Amino acid sequence: MEDKIRAILREQVDPVLQEHFGGSSLSKYEDGVAYVRLTGACAQCPAAQETLESVVKDFVMGGCPEVKDVVLDTSVSEDLLDFARKILRGEMKND
Repeated sequence: MEDKIRAILREQVDPVLQEHFGGSSLSKYEDGVAYVRLTGACAQCPAAQETLESVVKDFVMGGCPEVKDVVLDTSVSEDLLDFARKILRGEMKND
């Protein structure tokens, strides 16, 4: 199921979001719910929830009837947290 959702995001959702310098990725799929993270300019857009409702949800649920809901994942990625920790510990060097 995750591969099918990722294909829909890549082939149908991302072309729409790329018009606004954004994209999407599947964070996880569990219990019939797809957790989607918006990327690029769409990640911090004030209309992110509306974009999820009017674009992402329509494509994903239309292409995967097994998906009961699509939720916007606004959590902070572990990579970003690791980067911030390194900065705070003074491990980042200016080259």
